[in-house]
Amino acid sequence: MPTAAAAPGSATPFEWELPPGFPPPEVPADNPMSAAKVALGRVLFYDTRLSGNGSYACASCHRRELAFTDGRAQALGSTGERHPRSAMSLANVAYNATLTWSDPGLQRLEEQALIPMFGEHPVELGLAGRENELLERLRADASLRALFAAAFPGDAAPLAVANVTRAIASFERTLISGDSPYDRLVYRGEMEALSEPAWRGMRLFFSDRLACSSCHGGFLFSGPIRFAGGRAPPVVFHNTGLYNLDPSGAYPAPSRGLYDHTGRAADMGRFRAPTLRNIALTAPYMHDGSVVDLRGVIAHYAAGGRTIDGGPYRGVGRDNRHKSERLRGFTLAPGEEDDLLEFLHSLTDTRFVTDPRFAAPLQARAPRRGRRRRACRRRRGAGCRGSGRGRAGTTAWSPSNPAPRPRCCRRC
Repeated sequence: MPTAAAAPGSATPFEWELPPGFPPPEVPADNPMSAAKVALGRVLFYDTRLSGNGSYACASCHRRELAFTDGRAQALGSTGERHPRSAMSLANVAYNATLTWSDPGLQRLEEQALIPMFGEHPVELGLAGRENELLERLRADASLRALFAAAFPGDAAPLAVANVTRAIASFERTLISGDSPYDRLVYRGEMEALSEPAWRGMRLFFSDRLACSSCHGGFLFSGPIRFAGGRAPPVVFHNTGLYNLDPSGAYPAPSRGLYDHTGRAADMGRFRAPTLRNIALTAPYMHDGSVVDLRGVIAHYAAGGRTIDGGPYRGVGRDNRHKSERLRGFTLAPGEEDDLLEFLHSLTDTRFVTDPRFAAPLQARAPRRGRRRRACRRRRGAGCRGSGRGRAGTTAWSPSNPAPRPRCCRRC
């Protein structure tokens, strides 16, 4: 089993529990892994005291059962403010070359954690200007003080904001997903792991005709990866013709992709390719959640870009002047769409989304969803998505409804 160097004050190296075919993740020298640090990070990840009003935690937008997404088109912050983009999956986040939809400079989990905690545009956890209040809340809990002392034994004052983010980052690096039917086929040689339609879909996915893997490649089904001992990965973003508002190829503000960070016209609409692992669990899709389901995603790429016929976002995305050359469009024969969907479903790792190591520990003050969960249970007999007996309905995307939501509240 691969190990990482022991954290200062600990004689025991951290042991990774890695699936076959996965290299050890890269770990920054100033935040070595330790079991105690991961345990603390897990508690903090689920703790609502890490929001200004005490109502939200990291886990509010990154739910284990949804592959650490939230099921929304666009995330909601602790104050109810809507984020312009959807919450990305944290599955295998330790390997990502960059950590958000479009910021090329955000490459460390320790730094990324500061954005939802203290960012104000939009407000997520709402802790800006409340650092001392946060620390007072945490110091008031004797069990947390003990966890911080165990995780950072060399620090004179271990309970600090920097150590909050170090612990959360350490926990997030353990969120490794690699036990899907696809993995059992490729890395374990279990030839029966995929159904016949999934086999056909896999051949389509990797074919030159569809070229899905040109953007969603590697063992992450994403893009360039970062791992221990590897070279620094390139930073890659793509314009997939989702919008084309005017002759300049504009995307709707405030989510214009890499352009928002560089100001270069050629970067308009360029976003990071998200992982396709557990993709069947992470609807709706695209950076703004504007594609409701996987059939819609396939239709978008088959057309070579999306056409919006009316409203403020009308335009022909396939004609966007900044669209990636990799996006050529394709035609599917009868039955091929179903085969491709079957393959995408074979990337679901049910063990990962039920793994008790990643669940809320007893010490954490976890987000409450009681009322909505009871509503879901009442709907289960009517074909709620969570019941396993049917698919939830969804509201259709339109310019007047840019954030489609399932008609079922999707909290079961």
